Amino acid sequence: MEEEEIRKRDVLNRYLELVKIDADMIFHDKSTFQHLPCPACGSDHFESQFEKSGFQYVQCLECDTLFVNPRPTYENLMQIYTDSPSTKFWVEEFFLPMAEARREKIFIPRAQYITEKFPRLRTGIIGDIGAGFGIFSEELKKIWTDANIMAIEPSVDMAMICRNKRLTVLESTMENVDPLCHQFDLLTAFELFEHLHDPVVFAEKACKLLKPGGYLYLTTLNGLGFDIQLFWERSKSVTPPHHLNFFNPYSIRLLLEKRGFTLIEVSTPGQLDWDIVEGGFLQEKLDPGRFFKSVSKYGSSQAKKDLQSWLCNYDFSSHMRVVAQKN
Repeated sequence: MEEEEIRKRDVLNRYLELVKIDADMIFHDKSTFQHLPCPACGSDHFESQFEKSGFQYVQCLECDTLFVNPRPTYENLMQIYTDSPSTKFWVEEFFLPMAEARREKIFIPRAQYITEKFPRLRTGIIGDIGAGFGIFSEELKKIWTDANIMAIEPSVDMAMICRNKRLTVLESTMENVDPLCHQFDLLTAFELFEHLHDPVVFAEKACKLLKPGGYLYLTTLNGLGFDIQLFWERSKSVTPPHHLNFFNPYSIRLLLEKRGFTLIEVSTPGQLDWDIVEGGFLQEKLDPGRFFKSVSKYGSSQAKKDLQSWLCNYDFSSHMRVVAQKN
């Protein structure tokens, strides 16, 4: 898989420009920003790394989590997700034109992974948190026809799209779902953890919503991943105020084990690290360093594939997959 197959570089760049404009307008008053400890291990020992678009990123000295601190309030963050030109552009220009390509490259493999990983849950209750357009839920329902699959989606527009696909919808944030009314065998959360205002609250609520022995399956960005490490503040994955938290395979374990989970799998099965960095270098003149430039120029296609495989196998891809079980 290549980056251009799931997102167009020029469209992504325009989206990031709009995000910055919206952020400047919505978050111009930073006096309301909140300081917090490391969202993974709770440490107050961290050091400043860089500022981007007016947001300060720090890195925990205990577990290496990279995160925005101080950060906007939850209410202010919701403004940019629910009522901003950048969000409208993301839906209409960024996601929808690539929806079917993403279905094939991303959502169908996720549904297949889950059916292979959790065969006994094929008649269970599954909640997809932040379901969006409901593509993942659609694909899982095709395989698990007897499962009770719920799209948990706070956006009125997205919730309606899911209903039109005949999906069961909980029109709510996950934090507001009542655990006395809903108990799940499996919760999924794709590309959501990096956006969370408070990952601790999220993890605790997920644990309450799961049945004993139930599973949480999430994907998120790995702050120790190849392209993020090479480009750091220049990385397009570092996009405040959307991407606030960059956990890593070690720190995500700390967070979840403290909140009632046992980690079943932490892996980095990403495929795009090399392609992202080489694209940034060749097309946008971003400097990834002398060694990368040498490999890009003289390395064979097999050498580059082998490097990508190494990144995946040894937890240095920027795409992280986590499976945890409620104790």
